[in-house]
Parts: sequence; structure tokens; C-alpha cells
Amino acid sequence: MEKVVQFGENVAGYDIPVLNEREIRAAAGILFVVIYTSLMLILFNGDFLMAKYAITVFLVDFIVRVFVNPKYAPSLIIGRLIVRNQVPEYVGAKQKRFAWSIGVLLSALMFIFLVIVNAYSPITGIICLMCLIFLFFEAAFGICLACKVYRVVYGEKAQYCPGEVCDVKSRQPVQKTSLLQLLVVLAFIVFLFLIAHFFSEQLSIAPHNLFGKSAVKSR
Repeated sequence: MEKVVQFGENVAGYDIPVLNEREIRAAAGILFVVIYTSLMLILFNGDFLMAKYAITVFLVDFIVRVFVNPKYAPSLIIGRLIVRNQVPEYVGAKQKRFAWSIGVLLSALMFIFLVIVNAYSPITGIICLMCLIFLFFEAAFGICLACKVYRVVYGEKAQYCPGEVCDVKSRQPVQKTSLLQLLVVLAFIVFLFLIAHFFSEQLSIAPHNLFGKSAVKSR
């Protein structure tokens, strides 16, 4: 009988418990959208209600991941449904547990400050920004920033990292960046600065309603 309380799943060909990186990235994307939307409501409307709900959901979700079983975490279940037709990409469960434990700590601090104490400060702002950065890198690039310090803490190399980044290997030609490509990026950055310098006044004009005038005249 399958255990309810466990961390990671046993998959043939892997000698340690693993997790599906694809559903983890999907879940990170979902949480990023929720936290980002909550932050925008705070910045532009001064509305903290969604943020309080989001923090509560975030904390509960990560507690289930770390202390019960990742396969029963709501965000990961939704992520699994979204990517169910994609071939799994397995990642070692141990380093993910370490990373998600940091998530529990950060979300618990936010829950205490913003929900229980009902107060905000630069501390809550920094924690929120850290969570957004962690989620964005996971969802967009498949990079687990918290996993980067796993080896420092445990003194051992993480196994089965996404994209095999834990293994020392030479880059394939398709992965290498030429000097010309770097110059293109540099030229693009200069291009953006030039636009901002010469066209900032024009671009700062608020757009008008394309059908506004005709609608007014029809009255």
C-alpha cells in the first residue's frame, strides 16, 4: 500500500526518491501569478486582502509539501494536471525538500507579520520580493535558487538536478554564446536607452480612447 506521508516517489532507474520537475515548475508559475497579483494590488490600490489569502495558501501548500507529501500539495496537483501529457523530468527530492523548507520559513514569517500581527514593513517587502524571485527563476528557467546552497549546508552534491546542472560537463555547441551574440544583446540595451532618451516625452503621453469621441458625439 502506498504511503500517504512520504517525500518523493520511487521511480524505476533512480536510486533515490525523485519528483517531477515539470509539475514543480507549473506550480511555481501558478504561485508566482498569485503573489505578483497580490503585490500589484498592494502597490496600486493599497489592498492587502488578497495578499493575506495568498500568504495563507502559500504557507499551507508548503507545509503539506514538506511535512506530509508533495503529491498532495494543492498547487502541485494543479501543476500535475496541467503538464500531465508531458514526459516527466525527474529531480532529486532531497534538495527540493531543503528548498521548500526555506519556503515554509519565509511564508511563516509573512503569515506572522501580515496576517497575525496585521502589519507591514520593509521586512515583509523583502521577504515578498525573495519569494517572487525564487518562484520566477523556478517557473521561467527551471533554476532552484535555494537548491544552490544545498551542497554548502549538507556537504554533498545534489543528485538528479534539472537539466543535469549538478554534473560537470562541457557545453554543447548549441549552448555556447558567441561574441557576436553578446554584442547583439549589448546593442539591444543601447537601443532601449536611446528610445528612452529621445522618445520618453512622446511615449509618456497617455493614450486616448479610440472610439471615445465618436461615442460622445452620438449622444
